[in-house]
Amino acid sequence: MTDILPDAPADRPTGLDDPHYAAFAWARFRGIMAWMVLAAAICVAAVIATMAHLQGPLHLVTMLAVIGGVGGSVMMAGLLMGLAFLSSGSGHDEDVTRID
Repeated sequence: MTDILPDAPADRPTGLDDPHYAAFAWARFRGIMAWMVLAAAICVAAVIATMAHLQGPLHLVTMLAVIGGVGGSVMMAGLLMGLAFLSSGSGHDEDVTRID
């Protein structure tokens, strides 16, 4: 079975070692994180609105706890998934199986 793309020459850096590809990959990662900030803000707003509807006015500490808990959880999930996509897309996952 042949690969679609030929192997890179030995003197050319691959993956994130290539400055042009690294700039592209990190820009894509920042784009994913920007969408995750929006998703986290929507989730936090929905939880705060629901809690305020069910319990009445919320204290500042309650809202800060929701922001930290819900927003932090959504951002952490986005961060970890973004790094998994970055690792897979840059070829680092395949480099682990290669033994020189």
